[in-house]
Amino acid sequence: MLSRIARRTFTSTAFNPYKVTVLGACGGIGQPLSLLMKLNEKVTDLRLYDIKNAKGVATDISHIPTNSTVNGFSAEESDGLTNALKNTDLVLIPAGVPRKPGMTRDDLFNINAGIVYDLATAAAKNTPNAAILVISNPVNSTVPIVAEVFKKNGVYNSKKLFGVTTLDSIRASRFISEIVKTDPTKEKINVIGGHSGITIIPLLSQTKYGNSLTKEQKDALIHRIQFGGDEVVKAKNGGGSATLSMAQAGAKFANAVLSGFAGEKNVIQPSYVDSPLFKNEGIEFFASPVTLGPDGIQEIHPIGEINAEESELLKECKETLKKNIDKGIKFADSKH
Repeated sequence: MLSRIARRTFTSTAFNPYKVTVLGACGGIGQPLSLLMKLNEKVTDLRLYDIKNAKGVATDISHIPTNSTVNGFSAEESDGLTNALKNTDLVLIPAGVPRKPGMTRDDLFNINAGIVYDLATAAAKNTPNAAILVISNPVNSTVPIVAEVFKKNGVYNSKKLFGVTTLDSIRASRFISEIVKTDPTKEKINVIGGHSGITIIPLLSQTKYGNSLTKEQKDALIHRIQFGGDEVVKAKNGGGSATLSMAQAGAKFANAVLSGFAGEKNVIQPSYVDSPLFKNEGIEFFASPVTLGPDGIQEIHPIGEINAEESELLKECKETLKKNIDKGIKFADSKH
C-alpha cells in the first residue's frame, strides 16, 4: 500500500509540475499562504509578488526542503509583476488591506477594488490561461471585477475564475463540531451564496443534525458562520483580521484546483463562481459546490433541497449579492 501511495505521489510531482503565483505575498494572509504553497508537492515553481520585500519572504521559505524553486518579485522592478505572472498556472490574489474593527467587507471596497483591478489587468495580459483564485475582499465584488477585466482583454474563461469561500466551510465544520462534540475533520456543511455576512448560507438542513439542533443553536451557529470574521477582528484588538485561517482555506482550495488539473477524480469544493443557478434573476455569480477538472470547473452543482428558513435566508442573500456584484461591475466599467 505504501509503495502505491509513494508512486502516486511521485507521479503527480514528476509529471504534473505547476507554477503558482501569489500576489500580495508579504501580507498577513500572503506569508502563511506562501508557506503552505511551498509545502505543496504539486508546486514546483512558486513566485511571490508584493509592493516590496517579496524577495525576503521568498528567500526565507526557499530554505524549506521541498521540490520547488521560489522567487520573489516586487513593484520596485520595472518588470516584476510581469515576471511573477508570465505563463503561471495558478494565481492566488490575497493582496489588499485587511479589515479593521468596525469595518465591513464593503468598507474595504474602494481600496481593494483598485488593487484587484490592476493585478487582474496584469494577469489577463501575462497569463490569460491561468486559474485565478480571488481572496481579496469583498470577494462578492472583486470576483466580478476580475471577470470584467478579462472580458475587456478578450481572454475571459469562466471555468478558471474562482472566489475563495473555503473559509466559510472550514468555520462551519469547526463550529458545528464544537456543538455536537465530534471530530471537525469529519463534519461537512454545504455553504452557499456569497462570502460576506448574510450572503453566507450554511445549509444545516442537509446535515444529519438538521433536526437535532434547537432553534437557538441553529440561529447562533448560522450567525457565527456568517460573522466569524468579526470574531477574529475583535479578538485581535485591531491587530488584524482572519489571516491564518484564511491562508489555510486558500491553500486548501488551491490544492483542489491543482488536483483537478492533475486529473484526479471527484474533486469537489465550494467556490464563488460565474454560475447559471440564478442568472435568470440577474445574479451572475454564486457560491456552491463545483467539481474541478483539467480545465478548471467541470460541473457546477445545484444547491439541493432546502427548508423554509433557508429559503428566506437565500432570498435575503440574493438581494444583497446582486448589489455587491453590480458594484463590482460598475467599478470595472468606470475604469474602461
